[in-house]
Amino acid sequence: MIPSLAETSALIRSRRTVKPADMETDRPVEHALLMELLENANWAPTHGLTEPWRFRAFTGDARARLGGEMQRLYREVTPPAEFREDKFDKLGANPLLAPVIVVAWMERRGGDKIPEIEEIEAVACAMQNLMLSATAAGLGSFWSSPPLIYERAFNDWLGIRAEDRCAGLLYLGWPKDGASSGLKSVRTSIHDKISFADA
Repeated sequence: MIPSLAETSALIRSRRTVKPADMETDRPVEHALLMELLENANWAPTHGLTEPWRFRAFTGDARARLGGEMQRLYREVTPPAEFREDKFDKLGANPLLAPVIVVAWMERRGGDKIPEIEEIEAVACAMQNLMLSATAAGLGSFWSSPPLIYERAFNDWLGIRAEDRCAGLLYLGWPKDGASSGLKSVRTSIHDKISFADA
């Protein structure tokens, strides 16, 4: 059954960012649920049916490996004058706060026929599908894109090829009691962002 427009609108407008610190660290996301969310991501629009999205889910002890690698790379690529201890600590701590971190990237599959930007946009659509599905399941999500995800060393560690593009880290977890209920969000009017060509 296709959800009504009202139900779909409510889902889209109720999605909120829930940061890892506001997630229940010790409550796992069941594998079947995670696979359902990823399957919904798999139904994103894709020019030429290239399906360029790729995901790697970090759970359990692998989250510490992810955090440690991000800390190592941050220390390696950050000039000493710009290094921040609080940012370094957060890179290592955040993956341990969420039960699942999904790394998403664009695998270049369209050749010269499909522009790279369209493949990147398809991955963003897949991530939005995943976040909306997480909201419908009662999960919180947080799309993070620290600058180090664009570093060649990080991509090499993940096995992402030079022609591909990392899109970000998606943290998933159950919101702590009250964590998402107080989150408010506003948008300026759509009327300020659209014009019509009627003839």
